[in-house]
Amino acid sequence: MPHRQQVTVDVHVILERGNDILLCLRQGTGYRDGWFCLPSGHLDEDETVIECALRETKEEVGVHLDPASLRPATVLHHLNPEGKPRIGFFFATSHWTGDIINAEPHKCAAVEWFPANRLPDNTVPYTIAGLDHYHRNQSIGISGWSHHGNDPNPSEGASDRPSR
Repeated sequence: MPHRQQVTVDVHVILERGNDILLCLRQGTGYRDGWFCLPSGHLDEDETVIECALRETKEEVGVHLDPASLRPATVLHHLNPEGKPRIGFFFATSHWTGDIINAEPHKCAAVEWFPANRLPDNTVPYTIAGLDHYHRNQSIGISGWSHHGNDPNPSEGASDRPSR
């Protein structure tokens, strides 16, 4: 009898400024240190995905978001390289209040703007997958499941990223 899949739920926020997006350079976390990712984090107990997006953005880059400004970008069912499944909710916005800062210097070496179609080579593949699905207007998708032969849009290691 198959076992029920247990997944980690996380939330990612795509902060947009024109054609640029904000990425955070991970450090001191023990996972993917030295790699860029979106402001993001795990969903806490008794927290909605919207509340998580607002909390993580404030905690990581110091800005406040109006929940009404968040647009659903995509949802990914992702299998990470360690074989752990995740569900990632990606939201996008170009509206916030406050100045963007590195609010977690113990977990983040820098926050930087990059053209959405020219991400650094050291961008977390899961982040690339979410952005690729968003830029292709795919509201839901899978990523990292290619070993099952059913990943129609593999983004792991994708070299050409579509521009918006």
